[in-house]
Amino acid sequence: MSLNTTELYGNDSFSCASPSVEGYRYFGVFWGCFVTVVGTLGNVLTVLAFATDARLRTRFNVLIVNLALADILYCTILQPVSVDSYLHLHWRGGAKWCQMFGLLLFLSNSVSIISLCLIAMSRYLVVAHRNSRVARLLLSHKGVAVLLVSSWALGLASFGPLWPVYVFAPQVCTCSFHRIKGRPYTTILLFLYFFLGLGFVGLFYFLIYRKVRVAAKALIKYRPSRRSSRRKQPEPEGTDGDDSGIGIGTTATQSSGVSEQGDEIHQSKTSVNEPQPISTVSNAVNVAAKEKKDLPKAVAPAPPAAPAQATSSGEDSEFKRVTRMCFTVFLCFVGCFAPFLLVNILDKKNQAPQVLHMFCANLTWLNSCINPLLYAAMNRQFNQAYQDLLTKAAWPIMRLWKKN
Repeated sequence: MSLNTTELYGNDSFSCASPSVEGYRYFGVFWGCFVTVVGTLGNVLTVLAFATDARLRTRFNVLIVNLALADILYCTILQPVSVDSYLHLHWRGGAKWCQMFGLLLFLSNSVSIISLCLIAMSRYLVVAHRNSRVARLLLSHKGVAVLLVSSWALGLASFGPLWPVYVFAPQVCTCSFHRIKGRPYTTILLFLYFFLGLGFVGLFYFLIYRKVRVAAKALIKYRPSRRSSRRKQPEPEGTDGDDSGIGIGTTATQSSGVSEQGDEIHQSKTSVNEPQPISTVSNAVNVAAKEKKDLPKAVAPAPPAAPAQATSSGEDSEFKRVTRMCFTVFLCFVGCFAPFLLVNILDKKNQAPQVLHMFCANLTWLNSCINPLLYAAMNRQFNQAYQDLLTKAAWPIMRLWKKN
């Protein structure tokens, strides 16, 4: 016999007990503990890495730190409370703490979504419009600071007015806004944050993917035939010269500045110690294409005798990394939130099994746990910073172990 959640709402009950979830609650407790430990450790390491490693203190990495802070709020403070509710199948914090929990929950989720959008937007601006006025304004130190403050202010302003309707939701055994009393405002908010936010993240990464693919093909087409005269660079995994701090948007190839002098086209080479952003490479390719188009037929360079290789090892690795990053971020974001949103949209009358609501809600917990892995652990500099921090933390324990 399933629990009638509508009656529980009407009775303002803080219990989510039901025979159908008696066994499932232990999975929820285990899953919640895993998210708490892994999410807290990963996000705290991200913040410490940013604070202790000078190479990581860039404007774009500040966006990652903002995302990590939102995830720390959820994983460290809110997730243990949810674990307690699942363990006892009862909310033990009272009505006021339930309202505060609901507000902090949606504040954390909203800041997380806004940060994801800002990261995707910033990456697109670096790749496609680095020298535009909008990019220089938004990606300046003051611009990034305004974006960070605005993300928290916007989240608080959006979900703060729902304070009177934050109640205990038995179907997910946690505090949320009332599904009926908050309408239509809650419907609009969910659409703006989750559907439009999800759409913009996917759109920006898709545009990055297209830009990188076009730039890679253009570089192959207009690469000089005499490769032996060029020095090969090791592929940079980090962002030393890009100031991007995310691990995508840089390339190991040298940018080419093309100038016409008589019958020859000379290439200028950038320093091997300064990896250039993809936007620079793309601009160079566009210049090369324009220069070639404008040249008279008599002086246009002849096509190479043999086709160039499909791509160098560094370019191929860069292309694959950007592609993997774009689709991983998009698919993981969809995978975490889509089931929860769909079950709430389709089950307006609360007729679906309670365990289904709980499971879909538990999937959203994973979002705050995997964000550090997706945005930080794929970067070699962050990985090295993590190792350094863990080594320093483990050193006293190892010394004590050796003495004993």
